[in-house]
Parts: sequence; C-alpha cells; structure tokens
Amino acid sequence: MARIKMVEESDAEGPLAVLYAASKSRSIAGGVPDILRTMSLRPDFLAAIDAASRMHFTDGALSRAQHEMIASYVSALNRCRY
Repeated sequence: MARIKMVEESDAEGPLAVLYAASKSRSIAGGVPDILRTMSLRPDFLAAIDAASRMHFTDGALSRAQHEMIASYVSALNRCRY
C-alpha cells in the first residue's frame, strides 16, 4: 500500500490536469507513471521533474534504452518498485 498521497487522473484539475494529459500522451502505456503521480500534490515540482526526466532520457551519449536499463538496475539495487 502506497504511503504517499497521490491525485488520481480522474481527480486532477487545473495545471495538474494539463501535466497529466501531457504525460499520458507521451506514455507508451497510455497512463501517467506512478513515479510522477507521487508528486501530484506539488504540480510545480512535478513539472520541473518531468522536464528534467525528459531531458535525461533523450538520446545523447547514451540511448534512451541504455538510460532506461541503468535506471531499472539502480531501482532494483535500491529495491524500489519504480
């Protein structure tokens, strides 16, 4: 059971609804990732983290797939479900 309060997509309003819609449109799974929803009580912070994440996961020295692989490995090491 999650201990972090999150705003559900159906309950999002204003700037949060806009952020959720943008995130959902970019999502392969068609939803807002839980890791982003954990910041839903602070839409300003969510917007900054989302922008940083998109920049981080773009192709550069490493491909997006390599970034994802590293993030997944680190999450597993930290026993984090995200």
